[in-house]
Amino acid sequence: MSDTNRVADFGQLTLLLALIVASYAGAVCAVGARHGARRLIRSGLYAAYASAALMTLASTVIFFAILSNDYTIKYVHHYSDATMPWFYKVTSYWGGLDGSMMFWAWILSLFAAVAIYVNRERHRELIPWVTTVLMSILVFFLALLIFAKRPFDTFLTIPPSQGKGLNPLLQNPYMATHPPSLYIGLVSCAVPFAFGMAALITGNLDDSWLRSVRRWVLLSWFFLSLGLTLGMLWAYEVLGWGGYWGWDPVENAGSLAWFTCTAFLHSIIIQERRGMLKVWNVFLVLTSFLLTMVATFLTRSGFVQSVHAFGSDPVLKVSFLAFIAVGMVLGYGLLIWRAPLLRSRGELDSWVSREFAFLVNNWVLLAGALFILFATMFPSLSEWVTGTRVTLATPFYNLWMAPIGLVLLVLTGVGPLLAWRHTTPRNLLHQFAIPLGAALCTIVVLCFIPGMATRTAIFSEKLKLPVALVNFGFCAFVIATIAQEFYRGTRVRQTHTGLDFFTSLVGLCARNKRRYGGYVVHVAIVLMFIGFGGGAYKRETEVTLEKGQQTVLGRYTVKYLDMREVETVEKRSVVAELGIFVDGKQIARATPAKWFFPHHEEEPVSHVEIERGAREDLYLVLNGYDGQQGLVNLKIVVNPLVNWIWIGFMLLAFGTVIAFLPERAYALAAAADKAAAKASATTAAILLGLGLGLGLFGGGTARAQHSPGSTVNAPPRSADEDELFHKIVCMCGTCGRELLSDCTCGMSHKMRDEISAMLDRGMSKQQILDEYVRRYPKESPLTGAESHAWVLAYVGIGAGLIGLGLGARRIARRRGQQPPVAAAETHSPTASELDARLDDELDDLD
Repeated sequence: MSDTNRVADFGQLTLLLALIVASYAGAVCAVGARHGARRLIRSGLYAAYASAALMTLASTVIFFAILSNDYTIKYVHHYSDATMPWFYKVTSYWGGLDGSMMFWAWILSLFAAVAIYVNRERHRELIPWVTTVLMSILVFFLALLIFAKRPFDTFLTIPPSQGKGLNPLLQNPYMATHPPSLYIGLVSCAVPFAFGMAALITGNLDDSWLRSVRRWVLLSWFFLSLGLTLGMLWAYEVLGWGGYWGWDPVENAGSLAWFTCTAFLHSIIIQERRGMLKVWNVFLVLTSFLLTMVATFLTRSGFVQSVHAFGSDPVLKVSFLAFIAVGMVLGYGLLIWRAPLLRSRGELDSWVSREFAFLVNNWVLLAGALFILFATMFPSLSEWVTGTRVTLATPFYNLWMAPIGLVLLVLTGVGPLLAWRHTTPRNLLHQFAIPLGAALCTIVVLCFIPGMATRTAIFSEKLKLPVALVNFGFCAFVIATIAQEFYRGTRVRQTHTGLDFFTSLVGLCARNKRRYGGYVVHVAIVLMFIGFGGGAYKRETEVTLEKGQQTVLGRYTVKYLDMREVETVEKRSVVAELGIFVDGKQIARATPAKWFFPHHEEEPVSHVEIERGAREDLYLVLNGYDGQQGLVNLKIVVNPLVNWIWIGFMLLAFGTVIAFLPERAYALAAAADKAAAKASATTAAILLGLGLGLGLFGGGTARAQHSPGSTVNAPPRSADEDELFHKIVCMCGTCGRELLSDCTCGMSHKMRDEISAMLDRGMSKQQILDEYVRRYPKESPLTGAESHAWVLAYVGIGAGLIGLGLGARRIARRRGQQPPVAAAETHSPTASELDARLDDELDDLD
């Protein structure tokens, strides 16, 4: 037996030992908890730590095999190659299905060990059952790794001398960091789930366990946000279509748990403050984890079709469906059983209250998650029911998710303006005056900017309202709300501490880091919505140029200067040299290119050039070329405000740090000593400024999508062609069903040429659409915006909103029957009362 075979055998043996140890840990902890045997429980905890050590050892083995180019192992051969930089070799660990499953199990084992160790004394009654649940999940993944997906399998014959290498599209820094970030966010949801299940099993359903769970959910939420944002950056800089979110099924799957984690982080405040929504919060904890399993099922079973998915696997499909079913039955069954123990201490007093605003926020978030889940699964469900696969592409999602996004945005500003329990009409007027004024002024001012009010909606060509203007108005409303909250709180603190305004502001955040860290996150969300709103004014064109010709888009003039070919050990490149001019002055020289990698010559990628700016990006893609005639086909896009999305995320990270760090980290900022407080405040401001600056001006180039190579793609010749290209999706089956206007694969070129020929023959747009529906009876080539797939999902959302309205009406009637508040209870608060309220999260300073 060779040394390399010993490496594979050792790795497989390590996984088998991890399975045995994890099974032992889960079993003895359950038995020990049932019989009160502390020795058994302690043994199980040590076994859980051992399983993490064994999974770390197994990961070390696979890393060694990859870095040493051990092609006797099939997984290494499929996803690594000696010519790849070491960084991308490491990335190949999670670049394939088997490795990604193993990576998932490794992270889970580490998180389990950390959660158990940190809480072993704090939650003694829960920890045995927490260990049992976490080890059960780990056993499920390890069983799949050993009996179905074997990452250490070797070739039975002579192994190949070269590896196939990682897909060139994945050899990118964003894709190297995007999957691990997303996996951390998804896997960490297992810890709150385990605590929730343990609390339901034991009946210890007080609020103490939620403090530990809250920090884990915040960790999950942040890494889900990071993973999704890195995926957006990858799509923007790598796929070469000029956008950052295409509602791909894999993207959708990764976002599901983000919605429920966001809902939990808001509703847990109500439970801590008013003792309400206990059943709802446990439901969100259970659902968040189950949605991570649904996401894993969708991306690894073949249930959805996507260029990002791992392909079809019947074994994984059945296994994950069974696991999800068991999790739902046990989790929701225990929740129903323990529901009487989760009775709320308080009740909703008024629909004009912060509690009700948070409740609506939670419902909209859950509705968004359910709608995305339903729409993502709808093509497969429609094929199963009717035999025809109805494609739901980007326009469909943009149309129906627009109201949900705008409602969530405005609720971000409404919540802080409402008081707990009940908001009086006088307080409503006092609180809403400045934010509403800011929103109206913003909309009015923007209407006077040429082109702002006349553009159609950001989300859909069918929606003729100026949704972008409404979006910007809501952004102004939220920013004014948060600024008002910060100003009023800072002024009160300044009065009582004698510090300057800026130092009092930092001390305010330190004194109530969760609340004001959350406000910073809300500002970050607003910045991201500003970036989203810029998409309404996006301009793009496709043009074929000869050497020396130029084209104009907006304020930019792009001139084609030369084309050259460069060959290195890593790749062969075809480079187009372009000059970029503004007002007749050259501001940059761009070199978009085609890259051809060894072993992937049939999948060339594009090197995108991006000229960044706070105002807009100039985005240049070499779609195709003709070396003999010296022609190049360029896609040129002007993306207004897009960089505010990435700046917003950096501020989101800053706000999350404020909310997550322990109290002792804020000792300087909260200190009475003025010099120390000022130094802390200044340092925080400098760090934030540096972070935003790096986010705005860092980087300028990226890679893009597979494309047809030495062909030239003509731009749309007419409005009819352009409209059809935006209604029909590519049917090649490998590009994720992108619109013909965005896809650059060979099939999309053929379909575009066919549509042009049909129009030349005098066919109408509807006749062409009918022709493609007839040609592809098993899967509709339309985007789905013309179908009625949205009806079922929106019926559920509408029913929920009706229920909320009926509940609000009932509350209003009940309030009308209550005796009037005594005059003594309505007096203006004194300075001492304001100081007390400051200690109580500064919720009622008004």
